[in-house]
Amino acid sequence: MDISPLAPARFPDLPEITGVTFATAAAGIKYKDRTDVLLALLAPGTSVAGVFTRSATRSAPVLDCQAKLGSDPGGAAAILVNSGNSNAFTGGRGVTSVAAICQAVCDETGVAVDRVFTASTGVIGEPLPHDRIVAKIAELHANQAADAIEKAARAIMTTDTFAKGAAATVDVAGKPVKIAGIAKGSGMIAPDMATMLVYIFTDAKIGQSDLQKIVSALNAKTFNCITVDSDTSTSDSLLMAATGASGVDVTGHDGFVEALHGVMQDLAHQVVRDGEGATKFVTVKVEGARSDDDAHKVALSIANSPLVKTAIAGEDANWGRVVMAVGKSGAAADRDRLSIRFGDITVAENGWRAPNYSEEATSAYMKNAELEIGVDLGIGDGTSTVWTCDLTHGYISINADYRS
Repeated sequence: MDISPLAPARFPDLPEITGVTFATAAAGIKYKDRTDVLLALLAPGTSVAGVFTRSATRSAPVLDCQAKLGSDPGGAAAILVNSGNSNAFTGGRGVTSVAAICQAVCDETGVAVDRVFTASTGVIGEPLPHDRIVAKIAELHANQAADAIEKAARAIMTTDTFAKGAAATVDVAGKPVKIAGIAKGSGMIAPDMATMLVYIFTDAKIGQSDLQKIVSALNAKTFNCITVDSDTSTSDSLLMAATGASGVDVTGHDGFVEALHGVMQDLAHQVVRDGEGATKFVTVKVEGARSDDDAHKVALSIANSPLVKTAIAGEDANWGRVVMAVGKSGAAADRDRLSIRFGDITVAENGWRAPNYSEEATSAYMKNAELEIGVDLGIGDGTSTVWTCDLTHGYISINADYRS
């Protein structure tokens, strides 16, 4: 598979997070000789927070993780992820698979079952061959390494064309606190929590409830503001682990929150840049709405519109499709106050085509790989920003052959 034209030049250099180690293996879940299992081990005392898909058909691993979050007994923890099979819509078998994997990790590593968090990504509706994963647990335990986070990022890929990582270091009271994260996601991406699989690690010291509040709040501004195809996965999960190894308490520290926001937004943008078949990265900014919620409705309506997204793919400055998307959003709008811009070019204002509109200039702008669509509803102070990509023939090809 060709790497997305919007991909970063290379996987970033991520700092080692004291208290976290990784190992990967090829279990043959869907393909032979392909790395498809990740095991991360977290030191005793690690706080774990998370957000998950709100799908009514969420997978057995998601339900298990949701049940386990909420309190940290202080012992070690583990995260096991497999690609190639989502263990979703698998009934009682799915629950059995999760239990077997968690017990195997417990037996091998000594991590309590209720501190083993699992995730599965891939095809829906096929039983997970968990025995193949269980058979690799000892190998995964033996091969743990602090510097294997890039291998971890590659092990969780499905239709992704590149591994995704981001990091930050923030000074807290004269001491460095490190944050490193990885993500997977390319298709079945719509904002309804964490949108795919995301794992973030820090050596900061912070309690579970405080960490949960921060992660939930930042998720609303990052992963819940991206969309590739308007489809919400059954398996979306975001877990964040704070080992406390730095000894630096970041409770109430704005600098830490800002740094974490940057990491989460970077990972969210990378997911959009790897949108299946994507050739354009698109920022949709809405202002002048009656409320922030209304602005968000309008932004998502534009970002999810197949007509808008295909026009972008064809480099067609068809701003009438943006008008359509505003009108169908369900948000309050006044046709005669509406203004639209593509980049710095105002294409429509006061409910009509801008007097100085230039088709030639706008068409030239549409050839850029990174685009911005701006909408001013002119009726309030509500704002929202959403990130999306175009919709090309490549998306159809990838998903028409997904189970082949």
